[in-house]
Amino acid sequence: MSEKADVVVVGLGPGGEYAAGALAEAGLDVLGMEAELVGGECPYWGCVPSKTMIRAGNVLAEAGRVARLAGEAKVVPDWGKVAGRVRSEATGGWNDQPAADRLADKGVRLVRERGRLAGARRVTTGDRTFEAARGVVLATGSHPRIPPIPGLETTPYWTNRDAIAAEEVPASMLVLGGGAIGVELAQVFARFGCTVTVLEGQERLLAQEEPESGDLAAKALRADGVIVRTRTRAVQIEYDGTTFEALLEGGLEPIRAERLLVATGRVTDLAALAVDTVGIDPAARAVRTDGQLRAGEGLWAVGDITGHGAFTHVSMYQAQIAVRDILGTPGPDADYRALPRVTFTDPEIGAVGLTERQARDRGLRVRTGSVPIASSARGMIHGPGNGGFVKLVEDADRGVLVGATSAGPTGGEVLYGLNVAVHNEVPTDRLKHMIYTYPTFHRAVEEALDALH
Repeated sequence: MSEKADVVVVGLGPGGEYAAGALAEAGLDVLGMEAELVGGECPYWGCVPSKTMIRAGNVLAEAGRVARLAGEAKVVPDWGKVAGRVRSEATGGWNDQPAADRLADKGVRLVRERGRLAGARRVTTGDRTFEAARGVVLATGSHPRIPPIPGLETTPYWTNRDAIAAEEVPASMLVLGGGAIGVELAQVFARFGCTVTVLEGQERLLAQEEPESGDLAAKALRADGVIVRTRTRAVQIEYDGTTFEALLEGGLEPIRAERLLVATGRVTDLAALAVDTVGIDPAARAVRTDGQLRAGEGLWAVGDITGHGAFTHVSMYQAQIAVRDILGTPGPDADYRALPRVTFTDPEIGAVGLTERQARDRGLRVRTGSVPIASSARGMIHGPGNGGFVKLVEDADRGVLVGATSAGPTGGEVLYGLNVAVHNEVPTDRLKHMIYTYPTFHRAVEEALDALH
């Protein structure tokens, strides 16, 4: 026998949780399905706890700069305080009952099962079938990509979840992958005394960002004692019960460590959702949607599974659009031209829109301008820890920014103004004639505009 609802939301990460709650508050009968924790990756194993850990590492680094700026300071790292704060403050002990209660208070019916599509507006789990009169929202997120390295699967490797929940700092750790997750966690653990090696197969860390960003991240990590190995791949992983050993391509000397963190990206699993029952290729990397996040008749998709980046802010943005569409409220289509992202290393590396290479690959006539943060008045004042730069990418024919990077202390915060400029296609000539507060980090944007060539 089928159970009925107006909308079934499959997956209650940030986007799905928002969609379910907003639709229920609008008066619809909403059923939300979640096999793990309500709230998803971000509040329990991603954004919130990882940045809590990063904050702790940054405080240690700042204390280490006292000798050059203010006198003397002695700091003794204590991971117990970090683990305790992650456990009690950031994740609530990995207890999602408060999140589940919030949804229930809004009128959402919660089913703690993994849902699968069973045709248009139909979802199944076990022997239960749910029919959605308005439709289904898919918001099932992604999971860590585990590379097919011989021997890896049979070892007790870590993913980001294990690293976040760590009660102790290992003596040594090998990180596979030099993307945002890998470099953030590498720096944190290194600052708490772990000997860390990062292995990245591509030419640079943060390979999807500007080359200067990857170089900055490598320099920052090395300053914290991290061994950074780029253009290097593991071809075999072995584990003897206490130590991991990574055999390397080209017969290079193996790397040994107490722990192995796999941070080689994230993937979706559309086949597990039975998307073929609604005409979607189960082998696809993402669900294709239109501007209103429609993936088919009575079907919407938001978040990681749409292929626009594994970012909480993208999921929430898309969920707002999908909710409007379901409720019949007019609104603009999704616009990803000014998609912002931040790697929360020290220094922070924020970026929005296209990189220089991406812009050139699209056939644009490009001008760029770049200045180091250290050359600015605020950079000089800040002193140690002032690494970073502002880089602008201009479509020279239209005279507007199509991309920008803001790296440095509070680089993610400085990014906001650049995000507005890229999103609204503000002419660079107009940006040049703004008043930039002195002395602030964002004054480097004015200098980068002057450096466009």
